[in-house]
Amino acid sequence: MALPESALGQIRGKITHDAPLGASGWFKCGGTADVLFKPEDEEDLSVFFKTYTGDVQVFGALSNTIIRDGGVRGAVIRLGRSFGQIMTDHQMVMAGALALDANIAQVASDSGIGGLEFFSGIPGTIGGALRMNAGCYGRETKDVLVSCRAMDRAGVIHVLTPDDMHMTYRHVGVPDDFIFLSAVFKGVPEDPSVVSARMTEIKQRREAAQPIREKTGGSTFANPGVDDLTRAGLPPETKVWQLIEAVGGRGLAVGGAMMSEKHCNFMINTGTASASDLEKLGEMLITRVYERFGITLRWEIKRVGDPV
Repeated sequence: MALPESALGQIRGKITHDAPLGASGWFKCGGTADVLFKPEDEEDLSVFFKTYTGDVQVFGALSNTIIRDGGVRGAVIRLGRSFGQIMTDHQMVMAGALALDANIAQVASDSGIGGLEFFSGIPGTIGGALRMNAGCYGRETKDVLVSCRAMDRAGVIHVLTPDDMHMTYRHVGVPDDFIFLSAVFKGVPEDPSVVSARMTEIKQRREAAQPIREKTGGSTFANPGVDDLTRAGLPPETKVWQLIEAVGGRGLAVGGAMMSEKHCNFMINTGTASASDLEKLGEMLITRVYERFGITLRWEIKRVGDPV
């Protein structure tokens, strides 16, 4: 690790070498990280950035990430507990980037704040939701975001609005090396029982339609754009799972990786999958859909690290 000995005394967070990164993800497979750093707070993270000169990647709950079997070179940052706090003030919710999306929805509900319950249907952390403008059931992160804070590789903090981030469907225009620290969301005052009922409905819909109890990473591919569907002669409301099903994707398997029978846009580790199995399965579907419809599927799951 390109970190001077003099800096080690300044860093208060935990540094682990050859950390089993893949095993701690939701897919439960993949390689290790050369260096894993968990900063204590923002100051600690800034000190690390000002002293470490190698490659850096940041992850939250690893809910939608395939860590390739060869592992991740350089340093991996996973934020510490201080980044997981959630507070409310009237209709505002302030959350650290490590806060789970579902926890934010629950705190908002308990505080009589409506409009954020869709977060209960999104796996992972707020940092990940900010990075990909996550959403479900007709709502996206950008719809409720007021502002967020992010740190660049120089240790400088930036305050960003949704307009600054150029947020579109499952995409944000923020530099890849920015690490999200926290965010402020705005809901509406509402009876907690009403908000709770909507969250219960979302939970029931997820359990009925998605393999949430499996080793999965959520939606594998993003829905295609209307222009792509029009060129393919398909209705504009066509969903990606329908394309996958049309090419025989439901239940399709490569090694221990399989597209769920319950929801064929969900990839699962049946118990013996390698990261390579998962990625090969996804690429197989990309090829099949392109050959059939002329549409190139876009991965919603991140794939990082080196193959074996």
